[in-house]
Amino acid sequence: MSQPDYQLFSRDTRALIYGYQQDAIQRMLDFDYVCRRQTPSVAAIINPTRTGLHKAFFGAREILIPMYRTIAEAAAAHPEADVMINFASFRSAFPTTMEALETPTLRTIAVIAEGVPERKSRILAATARQKGKVIIGPATVGGIQAGAFRIGNTAGTIENIVASKLHRPGSVGFVAKSGGMSNECFNIIARHTDGLYEGIAIGGDTFPGSTLLDHLLRYQANPDVKMMVCLGELGGDQEYRIVEALQDGRLTKPLVVWVTGTCARVLPRSVQFGHAGAKANTGMETADAKNEALRAAGAVVPASFNDFGDRIREVFEKLKAEGQIAEFEEPEVPTVPMDYRQALKTGLIRKSAGIITTISDERGEEPVYGGKPISAVIEEQIGIGGVISLLWFKRELPGYATRFIELALMIVADHGPAVSGAHNAIVAARAGKDLISSLVSGLLTIGPRFGGAIDDAARHFKRAFDSEMTPQEFVDDMKARGINIPGIGHRVKSVQNPDVRVTLIKRYAREHFTCTDLLDYALEVEKVTTAKRNNLILNVDGCLGVTFVDLLRSCGCFSEEEVQNIVDLGYLNALFVLGRSIGIMGHIFDQQRLAQPLYRHPWDDIAYMTDLTAL
Repeated sequence: MSQPDYQLFSRDTRALIYGYQQDAIQRMLDFDYVCRRQTPSVAAIINPTRTGLHKAFFGAREILIPMYRTIAEAAAAHPEADVMINFASFRSAFPTTMEALETPTLRTIAVIAEGVPERKSRILAATARQKGKVIIGPATVGGIQAGAFRIGNTAGTIENIVASKLHRPGSVGFVAKSGGMSNECFNIIARHTDGLYEGIAIGGDTFPGSTLLDHLLRYQANPDVKMMVCLGELGGDQEYRIVEALQDGRLTKPLVVWVTGTCARVLPRSVQFGHAGAKANTGMETADAKNEALRAAGAVVPASFNDFGDRIREVFEKLKAEGQIAEFEEPEVPTVPMDYRQALKTGLIRKSAGIITTISDERGEEPVYGGKPISAVIEEQIGIGGVISLLWFKRELPGYATRFIELALMIVADHGPAVSGAHNAIVAARAGKDLISSLVSGLLTIGPRFGGAIDDAARHFKRAFDSEMTPQEFVDDMKARGINIPGIGHRVKSVQNPDVRVTLIKRYAREHFTCTDLLDYALEVEKVTTAKRNNLILNVDGCLGVTFVDLLRSCGCFSEEEVQNIVDLGYLNALFVLGRSIGIMGHIFDQQRLAQPLYRHPWDDIAYMTDLTAL
């Protein structure tokens, strides 16, 4: 059903929002909810930078609002929407509003932007009149029809809306230039009458898209509006158009009006008040002259703004006594659920965190690692070993301990292209996979036969040492269990051809650790195993595992329970993962530089893999 010309909005009005103004959209939906609207007033969002869906609340229920890139797309998808609220900047407000005026389904356009050039504002106003459409603005907060429709942020918070009785219709039609003063007048009207029917802020520019008189004439034609209230201001001649309408009989309903700016007469020279058009260039444009003219034409004009509410109440009571305004029962106001963020901020609720971390925090002025500000981490030059100690162990380890961590990373960083991790990563890189995919393909091979022996070695050697097994008893126990001793054995190295990496680890431990009990025990086990075969030596994984346990026990930073927990959780294997990632990425970059694809014939792939194994 089409609306009469005098009515811009209704409880069924739906709008397009130009610009992704999330807060304004939610405020409109909250107003809809307290008004008990059945459908949300926001039909769609026009966002030139993206499409998709915007999630918002309609009461306690979440709804999805579609987004379109253009006005044409949104209007075609939502022909029922006859209002566009334009949040475009002053640079793009003119072309977007002109496009909206050319869109057949759009009937009312609110232009929020300030700073639209006067020439363009006049073009917008003339185009709207030519097409029989209405522009509210520019430089406006918009307007509101009580109990029906709200433009953007008009009237402020939901609490203010309910206090001003805007959740249900009253009998008063209001129009002003100022958005801020409109909010004040909504409250004045609510305290002295049964409330507002509709309130419009036309904007403070010299040439608004619609005038004070335009909206008063609509109220004159609207049978639901019983009286009118207007707030003018010095500057311009809009109020004289109201005078003419009163004199020629176009305005006959009671009108209470006040023109602000009467204080200008005590100032030494003409000044411009807040709005672009609020400056009296002639005597006719002063607030005093306008108030006198309106009073002479039959409007109710108070002596000052302080009397504005009293005059409004007097007119309302007179209409009520004449039976033109009927009593009605105040409807119950639904409570708008408070947003979680707002409730949390005000301390009304509490919620357990979904994710817990005890190692870092970025909520303050700078990130914190294990309680240490990132600036201190850098200034003290604690190095990557120190960062690992803060993030993994949640404490600062001694310098020799953090240097041992870095030594371990350097030692395990690479072991050539033939080991499973490097090999898989090379194959993935040659197949054209990206860095992360290639890296993961290598890391996924880490386990008991590649790297994972560090944890197992630490676990089994520690168990045996703590149980006071002799080295021979430990070897016999593992044999009885059917488990190869982790960290023992090497394909190439032997007693006569020792692994230099193991030598470096043992040397560092003995020079810096206060105790190397588990390393000494592991070397005694090595004597037992090498007596059977000379390549059953303590290898890199085993040496790292036992020396790390010695470090944890001797540095004075951990309890025995904490040491066992570190071993059980796999901290030591994490060193291998971190270090070997460095080498694997090196192989990936190397293959990408070579840009050599995989051979196409499967037999060639087999030959290729055989060649790698030979390395």
